[in-house]
Amino acid sequence: MTGIDAVEGRRAHDLDRAHVFHSWSAQGALDPFVIAGGLASTIWDFDGREYLDFSSQLVNMNIGHQHPKVVAAIQKQAELLTMVAPPHADIARGEAAQRIVEKAGPPFSKVFFTNGGADANENAIRMARLVTGRDKVLSTYRSYHGNTGAAIVATGDWRRVPNEFARGHVHFFGPFLYRSEFWASSEAEESERALHHLERVVQAEGPESIAAIILEGIPGTAGVLVPPPGYLQGVREICDRYGIKLIVDEVMSGFGRAGEWFAFQLAGITPDLVTFAKGVNSGYVPVGGVIISDEIARHFDERVFPGGLTYSGHALAAASIVASIDAMVDEGVIENARMIGTDHLGPALAALAARHPMIGEVRGIGVFWALDLVSDPETRAPVDAATIAALKRELLARGVLPFAADNRIHVVPPCVVTPAEVERAMVAYDEAFTAVAAASS
Repeated sequence: MTGIDAVEGRRAHDLDRAHVFHSWSAQGALDPFVIAGGLASTIWDFDGREYLDFSSQLVNMNIGHQHPKVVAAIQKQAELLTMVAPPHADIARGEAAQRIVEKAGPPFSKVFFTNGGADANENAIRMARLVTGRDKVLSTYRSYHGNTGAAIVATGDWRRVPNEFARGHVHFFGPFLYRSEFWASSEAEESERALHHLERVVQAEGPESIAAIILEGIPGTAGVLVPPPGYLQGVREICDRYGIKLIVDEVMSGFGRAGEWFAFQLAGITPDLVTFAKGVNSGYVPVGGVIISDEIARHFDERVFPGGLTYSGHALAAASIVASIDAMVDEGVIENARMIGTDHLGPALAALAARHPMIGEVRGIGVFWALDLVSDPETRAPVDAATIAALKRELLARGVLPFAADNRIHVVPPCVVTPAEVERAMVAYDEAFTAVAAASS
């Protein structure tokens, strides 16, 4: 471990509280967890206490902390050339784009680079509107697409409401059997009824006015809502029927998180546009982008695309992408994520739920899981914020850094997590649920 210095830890905390304005927070009561360093699936604080990072920070640390090949690639690029303006060409950007489209597969051959996931979604929406000549964008209520103008309004959760300044956005309910909006009793019913609902929304809004439907490959922040069989195929068919472009947001679900390069590949569909960020380089340098189908790319062969960013395809970010994808291939990181989900996390979380009635449902795939927590298993009433706070404290006390959202604990370790680390974490989860249940009884 490096950086162990309790005095520096207090200084880091004090500097943060004096000068850093945090996102999505009331500032006065914040007491941020201070991180000194990390390696693979482990982080540590300035006092030398280690924690398993089962949050992957913001579900982005797919290749783990401080992967030596990615760090070395950034260092090498920094020595060579730190930045190249977007109008020019450089080898790192070209190789990064090549590797990304190779993993996406046909009919993708072009990448528009952005600074992160939100502006990736902004530009995908812009492309769909320009190509179709239509305005409206449909998205689900249970979604998160980023905190910029159109992306936050495409988002369905509460964060949209104070920020509704963008035009032309319509929301609908996607499938979620555990808390079904459609009175469904099976995945097949949920999928069929959700698709009927979507098509009726399309018809009611006027298909000729709709540019795009944007969906997460697997809605992440909303609760790891793995689409039921047939749903994404049905959405693709609706889009084709009405001339609507399909944007799949893979910012959180892509690059190994779901045990594949992209979650849409699990459904066997082909979107028109794919957005990415997070796992493409585990956030080592901020980057995102839009993977563009050949049909849409050709639209701009003779037409100017009215969009751009100073740091599009930043050289350091591009180098980190190349190194990250190459390391994922060489080290079997995608296969490890798939194996961990099938053989370790999935069974272990199911066993955890069997021991703790508070866990109403376990959902997930790969290294992308959520525990839906309830105060009453019969009514499925969500637990309150105090319960989630207590669970977070108990997990931290046992050396696990958790990810919490609403009434859920998301179990989202890096794709490089080992079976032994999963086993250690499951002991901590078991003890934490036991402690919180005992305290409330």
